[in-house]
Amino acid sequence: MFTGIIETTARVVKIEKENTNYHFTLEVPFGDELAIDQSMAHDGCCLTVVKVDKAKKQYVVTAMDETMLKTNLGTWQVSTEVNVERSMRMDGRFDGHIVQGHVDQTAICTRVVDDNGSWRFYFEYDPKNAPSITVPKGSISINGVSLTVVDSEPGMFSVAIIPYTYMVTNFHNFREGTVVNIEFDVFGKYVQRLLEQYLAAQK
Repeated sequence: MFTGIIETTARVVKIEKENTNYHFTLEVPFGDELAIDQSMAHDGCCLTVVKVDKAKKQYVVTAMDETMLKTNLGTWQVSTEVNVERSMRMDGRFDGHIVQGHVDQTAICTRVVDDNGSWRFYFEYDPKNAPSITVPKGSISINGVSLTVVDSEPGMFSVAIIPYTYMVTNFHNFREGTVVNIEFDVFGKYVQRLLEQYLAAQK
């Protein structure tokens, strides 16, 4: 379980393919604090630490074929900057929203607008790839960042980014065409599924 409050960014330093699996080696400032079997969100995708090199502050995570198909991990290259968050502590403040680290699908950045002090990012996604619901002022996770939806239409939404978030996450790398991971609000997904089942039962 995560909150969507990014701790820092990590950089991909090595990519190895083994059969259908990909092993990513990343470097992060708190790499010497990590332990094997620890869960971490990478651009919002929950992956398990399988190896740690504390001296180099590096660690390895493995992504299976299913993960590669449903997320933006296939776009990662050596030097790619990745948003990272360790799992939520139960003895602290809950500053974001409930993020499971289970990416629903990818979205494409279609427009970036400079609002003179903040930025508005527009994204498009496949609305047929359920669950896929956003609402104005609702929650959305983009590359693991807990954000509030501004504009909301079927297959499209926008978010506003303040300078701090722009600088400390990989949002400053986003351009038109950037592929991102999105996780819809868990409560909205349950409501959508229940409504679909109810409507199906009425037929």
